[in-house]
Amino acid sequence: MKELRFIAIEGVIGAGKTSLAKVLSNKLHAGILLEEFEENPFLTKFYADRKKYAFHTQIYFLMSRYRMQREMAQIDLFNSRIVADYLFVKDRIFAEVNLSDEEFALYDKIYSILAVDIPRPDLVIYLQSDPEVLFKRIRQRGRAYERDMEFDYVGRLCEAYNTFFFHYNSSPMLIVNIKGFDFLANPRDLDLLWGEMKELKEPRRILSRE
Repeated sequence: MKELRFIAIEGVIGAGKTSLAKVLSNKLHAGILLEEFEENPFLTKFYADRKKYAFHTQIYFLMSRYRMQREMAQIDLFNSRIVADYLFVKDRIFAEVNLSDEEFALYDKIYSILAVDIPRPDLVIYLQSDPEVLFKRIRQRGRAYERDMEFDYVGRLCEAYNTFFFHYNSSPMLIVNIKGFDFLANPRDLDLLWGEMKELKEPRRILSRE
């Protein structure tokens, strides 16, 4: 496997993407690219009325993620390393779940134009979990704009993510079943993950305690 210069971490809401990105970037002395989801002015309204505000929310995220990815593309990845807590294509996963057919058709035209310029990760880490675990985590962290999120919505996202990543082949991928791992509190878990990342030779591999 080629040297890991651009690592993207993905997973449904509550999977621990940002937390892992922070500890992994610290371990690797890498730069970090974090989503700016709290800056989206439509997000609170979206969770209160998804149908009404889905398109506004999605377009804002699309343009924000595009800007961040283009800024990252200017970095010399031959002499530096970046860990991101999202994959650009995740925007399209949410769009398919949240938008009407007419809205998605318009969204996809914009997305297709922007996606051409997006750098491809050397490795994608997909943090996989059951909706019950994720919904509990979401409730525990108590973010105000997530209070109206329904369990059914988390389940739909899990299904959409699993379907997408089942077919994903644009980058090598390490699928991590998060049950039984604590990458923040247990350094050995983080060392195990890093060892799997370095030794990954097949297009995809599963890391699990089960």
